[in-house]
Amino acid sequence: MAGRLNKLFGAQDMTVGSPMRNLIQFSIPLLIGNLAQQLYNTVDSIVVGHYVGDSALAAVGTSMPIMNLLLVLFVGISTGAGIMVSQYFGAKDREALSKTIGTSLTLTLVAGLMITIVGPLVTRPLMGLLNTPPDVFDMACDYLIIVFLGMVGCAYYNIVSGLLRGLGDSISPLLFLLLACGLNIVLDLLFVAAFRWGVAGVAWATILAQGISAVFCLIRLARMGHVFDLNRRMLRPDKKLSMQLIKLGLPSGITQAIFSLSAIVVQSLTNSFGTNVIASSTVVMRVDGFAMMPNFTFGMAMTTYTGQNIGAGKMDRVNKGAKSGLILSMGVAAVLVSIILLCGRWLMLCFTDTPEVIALGSQMLRILAVGYIGVAVTQSLSGVMRGAGETMIPMWISIVTTVIVRVPIAYAIAYLTRSPEQPVGDPQCLYYSLLISWVLGAVLTFVFYHRGKWRNKAIIQPVSEEQAV
Repeated sequence: MAGRLNKLFGAQDMTVGSPMRNLIQFSIPLLIGNLAQQLYNTVDSIVVGHYVGDSALAAVGTSMPIMNLLLVLFVGISTGAGIMVSQYFGAKDREALSKTIGTSLTLTLVAGLMITIVGPLVTRPLMGLLNTPPDVFDMACDYLIIVFLGMVGCAYYNIVSGLLRGLGDSISPLLFLLLACGLNIVLDLLFVAAFRWGVAGVAWATILAQGISAVFCLIRLARMGHVFDLNRRMLRPDKKLSMQLIKLGLPSGITQAIFSLSAIVVQSLTNSFGTNVIASSTVVMRVDGFAMMPNFTFGMAMTTYTGQNIGAGKMDRVNKGAKSGLILSMGVAAVLVSIILLCGRWLMLCFTDTPEVIALGSQMLRILAVGYIGVAVTQSLSGVMRGAGETMIPMWISIVTTVIVRVPIAYAIAYLTRSPEQPVGDPQCLYYSLLISWVLGAVLTFVFYHRGKWRNKAIIQPVSEEQAV
């Protein structure tokens, strides 16, 4: 059985064969893995919502922007490494591929230790800046501090999974993640329902499960000696490759940092509406996480596909793959929009029984629904540009849509809708502003993709088949 799975989903050379088939074959295990990854936080929310209460649910939700802010180092490393690995793999450059992987592993350890030290120190001050309600504050801090203590395991799972995907292996991270996800669910129920550890219980369950998945990913990577070399010499950071990795990954890291900072600003506005709105928003973001997974999946698949084909000098396949990826992602997004519109209330019931929370959350989901088609366009075409080595354009688009558009619109709508019944304003401002930013992001990404300057950003410039003739 394992042999068949590896034959179907294992290490793939996407420089040959049907682009659509390549993308589907690569994306299916990747999508399942991303959905399983999303289950970590979702199960946390379901368990605390039912066994502890809405305040605990709000505590998990309000901690997310801060945790994401401190993950920017990993975003940068992962993005840069993924681009370089896919292009060197496509070019069959074993030496550069090996050094890139070794450098990435060493930088990940350094970054993980930094977050483990800094994270707990800044947690309480940052939660105070967010106007976190008193009934949520201590639980949110406990959750964050424990998660930061296990950050090295989380970092290695995400980075090594990205390396494996860059090599064309999307089945191994999936299998290890499914195992860890099952363990996470069991530990959640054990620590919270049985041991009554509350929010701290779900945090411990999460870091233990992620640590185990990281160990398995590292073992799998170490056994791929037929593709690259992994030894002490390769683990020493290479200056040139490190700078190239930073150059490629920094824009994505900055994007994530700006996105997280804006999320913190919006979270402060969210917190001002009270516990029910925080709880509703937490549930909506959990559902949103699942709805976004196909878009992120196809974006990652397009990055690997584009990187391999540019490394092999096959730009014609990049263009065909971009069209196939766009059709695929928009089709899946349309199906998800239909599900959200038809089943939004039932999705909310999975997390809470509070009528006010359910009603508000269902309304918020309806506002966001159509926006997922716009995100499908953004992620697919951004994935193509990133795979080619163009990470600046997606960064600037994210800055414009998030900082210049979303945050001011959210606060403006809140201000203009203030009333005696809603002294802070209408909480729907949180989601109308998000919808507007998504649609604008899709338009800008489409325009810059068709301008085509990203085609000249490859870190290696192999001679194409047409040039060789």
